[in-house]
Amino acid sequence: MTELEDRSGATYEGVNMQDSRFRWVDLEGSEFRDVGLQRVRMSGVELAHARIDGELLDVVVNGVDIAPLVEAELVRRDPDYARMKPTDAAGFRDAWEILERRWDETVARARRLDPELLHVRVDDEWSFVETLRHLCYATDAWVNRVYLGDPDPWSPLDLPFTTVRDLEWPYDEDVRPSLDDVLALRADRQATVRRVLAELTDERLAERTTPVDGPGWPPSDSYLVSEALGIVVNEEWHHRRFAERDLALLESRGEPTGP
Repeated sequence: MTELEDRSGATYEGVNMQDSRFRWVDLEGSEFRDVGLQRVRMSGVELAHARIDGELLDVVVNGVDIAPLVEAELVRRDPDYARMKPTDAAGFRDAWEILERRWDETVARARRLDPELLHVRVDDEWSFVETLRHLCYATDAWVNRVYLGDPDPWSPLDLPFTTVRDLEWPYDEDVRPSLDDVLALRADRQATVRRVLAELTDERLAERTTPVDGPGWPPSDSYLVSEALGIVVNEEWHHRRFAERDLALLESRGEPTGP
């Protein structure tokens, strides 16, 4: 067997490794976050005790496309998931009603914890409060900016995802607002989405937005309305799922365990 150069514990961050080749590489115990793996081909791979959270499309394992199998299992576990990919205006309104109801339940669960726990990161993922801040950002990006055309919709409490933060307005990542402060901002953003969806038509879904200048994500361009609003629905669903997962761990721990 080829002798391996020891780079155990190394960190590769902000590195473009497109079209790289990995042969005789030991990745045991490694962690991948915010990593693009499109068009990756793996053979002779030993994959065991792995956990993958992400979007799966045309993922073939031993000749089987597992993405539809995963989707079917997610729907079996929670039938509401099937309604999170709406194709008409009524479907978007239905999805948003479900999301608001489910998030109300999640917030009620969070309120039963010590408020300090809502700032704790589980496995270095966003804390509960940070998750809500990010959802406010997603609404500002795709609804207020892209759909409604506001070039500067941002709040100081918005939390963008890591890979675009060099494109953003000045903000304090480490600020620790109370849950109520963030929920006040979130209530405003949720009301905006409700208003947009109340006026939405099937014809409007098929149209494209007008490009908007100004700093922030996404880049100034024209987007399908269905894409912009669909991204918000997708963000809301999956981040609630992650929040529920982490709240369960925090409930079992009963005390702060991280920054």
